[in-house]
Amino acid sequence: MSETTATKMRPRPLSPHLFIYRPIPTMVMSIMHRITGGALYVGTLLVAWWLIAAATSPVAFNTANAVFGSVIGRLVLFGYTWVLMHHMLGGIRHLVWDTGSGLEKETATKIAIGLPIASFILTILIWIVGYMARG
Repeated sequence: MSETTATKMRPRPLSPHLFIYRPIPTMVMSIMHRITGGALYVGTLLVAWWLIAAATSPVAFNTANAVFGSVIGRLVLFGYTWVLMHHMLGGIRHLVWDTGSGLEKETATKIAIGLPIASFILTILIWIVGYMARG
């Protein structure tokens, strides 16, 4: 087939990709929601390892507790708590959106900006309550 005059004169447009768009809060939170969902798989495997160790033997349980009690282990658990809170609040946001509420641009942006702040505050509160209950 021969080319038409229109295709000879101007090149075909490129499909938009991630680097063309300016990141906006709702877009960043959508990406973070997907990332935290993936991170929950890894954290859940760690929780499963701890539960299996508790059911297996005192030696396995003490090993798991030693790993989770180390500085790196506690950082991982803190991160898992934050990921869990962030993903949960993102899910609640989507649930609210499913009712048709909060879809206005300004409201959605405010919620997207507040979501990481709220998830971090919830994480801190959970850890404070955990340490207080531990004694």
